[in-house]
Parts: sequence; C-alpha cells; structure tokens
Amino acid sequence: MQRWQLKLPGKSQSSAPPAYSDFVVHEIGKDGRVSHLDDFSVPVDDEDPSEETFAVLSDEDKQRLEELQLLKNKETSVAIEVIEDTKEKRTVIHQAVKSLFPGLETKTEDRDGKKYIIAYHAAGKKALANPRKHSWPKSRGSYCHFVLYKENKDTMDAINVLSKFLRVKPNIFSYMGTKDKRAITVQEIAVLRITAQRLAHLNKCLMNFKLGNFSYKNHPLKLGELQGNHFTVVLRNITGTDDQIEQAMHSLREIGFINYYGMQRFGTTAVPTYQIGRAILQNNWNEVMDLILKPRPGAEKGYLVKCREEWAKTKDPAAALKKLPVKRCVEGQLLRGLLKYGMKNIISAFGIIPRNNRLMYIHSYQSYVWNNMVSKRIEEYGLRAVPGDLTLKGATAVHIEEGDVDNYTIHDVVMPLPGFDVIYPKHKIGEAYKEMLVADNLDIHNMRHKIRDYSLSGAYRKIIIRPQNVNWEVVAYDDPRIPLFTTDLDKLEGKPLPVLPPDGKFRALKMEFSLPPSTYATMAIREVLKMDTSIKNQTQLNTTWLR
Repeated sequence: MQRWQLKLPGKSQSSAPPAYSDFVVHEIGKDGRVSHLDDFSVPVDDEDPSEETFAVLSDEDKQRLEELQLLKNKETSVAIEVIEDTKEKRTVIHQAVKSLFPGLETKTEDRDGKKYIIAYHAAGKKALANPRKHSWPKSRGSYCHFVLYKENKDTMDAINVLSKFLRVKPNIFSYMGTKDKRAITVQEIAVLRITAQRLAHLNKCLMNFKLGNFSYKNHPLKLGELQGNHFTVVLRNITGTDDQIEQAMHSLREIGFINYYGMQRFGTTAVPTYQIGRAILQNNWNEVMDLILKPRPGAEKGYLVKCREEWAKTKDPAAALKKLPVKRCVEGQLLRGLLKYGMKNIISAFGIIPRNNRLMYIHSYQSYVWNNMVSKRIEEYGLRAVPGDLTLKGATAVHIEEGDVDNYTIHDVVMPLPGFDVIYPKHKIGEAYKEMLVADNLDIHNMRHKIRDYSLSGAYRKIIIRPQNVNWEVVAYDDPRIPLFTTDLDKLEGKPLPVLPPDGKFRALKMEFSLPPSTYATMAIREVLKMDTSIKNQTQLNTTWLR
C-alpha cells in the first residue's frame, strides 16, 4: 500500500490535529441528505404567540417567573401589574407567561383599583414533570426537528445547555449520532413539544450555537439512524510536492485506510477508558472504583486533583465530594453512589452513572481489542483476503473458504468485536483473540456478565474503509488565522469567501470526504499524513498510541 507523507513542520508528522475551525462535520441522514443550516425562519402557526408576546415581560418579571416555575423561592405566586390596562394587553401577558413558562397558569385580579396578572403553579409540584400537555395543538407533530450548528462543543454538552436555557430535562431531546467537540458540526435534533419559536429565541442568547431549519414531525430521532457524516478538513502549512499530495489522496480514494477506532474512543486522560472497561468485565469492582477515583498524572482541573488526593488519603466519599464544585462528572456521580450505597456495594454505586457512560467503558475495551487484532491481521496477511477471514452475507458473518478466496478483496473482510454472539477468524488471528483475552483474565467463550447490562454480544466491523465523495485542492495563503472555506453560518450571514493570494507563503490541503457511522475521520487524515510509506508503519503507530 503506497503511502506518502505531507510533512507538517514542527509537529509529529503522523498526526497534526487541525484547529477545530478547520474541521467541519455535516451529518448524512438515513435518506442520504446532508444536513445544512440554511434557514432561520420559524414555521408560522396560528397557535403560536406573536413576537410581541416575548417583549411584554420585563427581565425582572422573567427572573421572578422562572424562580416560581422552578420552585426556587417560597412564593406561591407572582403578580405582574398591567400598565396601560386593556383587554388585549392582558391577553398578551397571559400568553407570554404560559408559553415561556410551561406549568404556570394565570388569572387576572383587581388590587386597589389596579389590574394584576397572577401567575401560579397549575398542579403544585407535579407541574414540572409534565410540561404543557394541555396546550399543544392536535394538528401539529409532537416533535420539533431542527438543525443544530455548534462550534467546539460535543453533542451531550450542547443538549445540556439547551435544556438548561429551556428549563426542561435533557431526555426530551433525541438525535441520530453524537458529534465530537473539536469541530464545527451540523446535525439534526428533535425535541418533544417545544415550539420552533421558543427554540429560535435561543439564537439570541447562546454562544457557539445556532438553531434553524425547523419542522414539526410525529416521531423523535433514533441513535444510529444516520448514513454517516461528510467531513471538510483543512491541513495547513503542508510541505511535500503536488505529486506526493496527489498520490496520497488518490490512495485514500482508491484503497482507503485501516478502520481503527480513533483516540477519542479511549478517553483523553492518563487512565484510558478501556482499562476501566476491562475491570468491569473482570468483575473487579474495587479496581473500577480505584481507576476512576485515584490520583492520575497529567493536566486536570484543580478541583478534580484535590478530590482525588482527598480520596487517596481518606477513602471517604463525603470528604472527597466536598472538594468537587461540579457534581455531574463521573467522579462526582460515583462518589454520590458510594455515599448512598456504601463501600461494600460498589456495583450499585457505579450504577448511578448514566447507562450510556457506563457502557462506553466496555465498548472502549472491545475497541481496544479490535484495534490490536487488526494490526496483527494486517501484519500477518497483508492487504488481501485469505482463507479463514470473515465476511458479511447480509448481517451474518461467514468464513471465506480456500476455493472461494479469489471472489473477495480486503474491502470485504470484517473482524469481530469480542462478544457472546460473534464468530472469530479461522486462522492465526482467531487464536490471537483468545490469547489477548486470556492475558486479561477473560474467557472468550463466556462473554456474558452476571449483570446483564455488561454482557457483550459483539459486532463486526470492516477492516478497511474507502471514503466516498473524496475531493481535494491545494490552496496558498499568508495569514494562518484566515479561514479557508465558508461555513453554513458564514453563508447565512453573507460573509464573502476569503480572497487568497495565488503566491501565499504557506500551502494548505483542503479535503472533503464522506464516511459511514462510527468511522473516525482522524484515521483517514492520519493516513494522508503518513510518515512512512508502508502499511506496517500504520499498524505500528496504532500499537504505540494504544500503549
């Protein structure tokens, strides 16, 4: 597999991460359409309150109403005086309170000859749990779908911010895939019974987010329902001849890259997530607790360092929790669990961590095994299909037989993520899986766990991926801060494309490509920046960073 190197000055030449603004991700929906933010308009609906509704309450009124809605103060109601009293004015205030603060009801009262609108809880404390069932028009789909454009935030963080501003629980949002933090990303989100109008108002107060392309539908979104993602990436300050660049990009398009799980899968701290996953699978709960809470080298927020030191010193969850201002992190959740269930019941304490986060540790271990096995497979047999490899017939994996091997290429070969419902290659690599798991005190023939959540069924993953829709160009530029393409937001705001000098002192490679879900663009990029021309180097690089 010919590989060329585009050298990046002063960086490790195998992976120069682009700035987040040089890395753009557009989700591809299940119908093959690429998500774009290109419309801020709100679907007009007779049921919606008018724009002036939002202006009729003062900031002070809004603050008092929010505190009432969230039961933050002792008051049971809030009175708003109607200045320049008219029936229309009162109606607008009633509407404003109900549409902005779900769960509050209003009535009009006379006090000392003045008219007041009184806001109060419709159903006492129950009101919060059931936002606005009564006021959603039957003709309108229950879910508002919208395109979320975000910069330098991951999907979960973004949803937490939206739910905080809308004063709702995060679980009323749904999406097809999570997008990484270090990028500009564009994806579809659905939310239950929040109007497009309320969502559009967030554009005025949120940094690094924009919401648009609103529509009402009768269904939420499901994880995994996407076809993939389209990437636009700029690699700046490259050296290497045009010829080398052409060869590297042609190779990416025609041959592809090893479908390794990217670094993100293994966490960014000194304790890789796969180590915690391995301890869960071994049923070694003291080790799980220790790996999450013990002091670790490397940069961390000051309060986390203090919390870990306290834990190492006292093993007292209450004392360690006191050092944590932010309780929503995994460490805080585990400590709360230990406080609640005691040190003898780590399993229940760990169960307080949200399910997706817990499963992430186990999936990380599976990915770690897969990356290692794929390196071995390619070192052993190179880039051709061999007897004993696995391929998919529909959703079922079958072994490639000796007499059949010429009908297959490396692009047909899959390898298993370990689990109780997969088969393994029939050549040396099948044995290598067993050996790796034995070394980790795990039995490949028994991947069911006492706790059902932690039983792994396994899955299959292609070992080589060929990106689709691959395009590239080399551009010259002078100013390293100047953007080299326009984003959806730039287009909406009418920003012109930057004018680039034809003989600028730096060169950048702009490339675009589409990948299927859970395939890592960083691995495709690393392929283009390859230091060594051999696939062997790629497998060595992988092994190095996994250690």
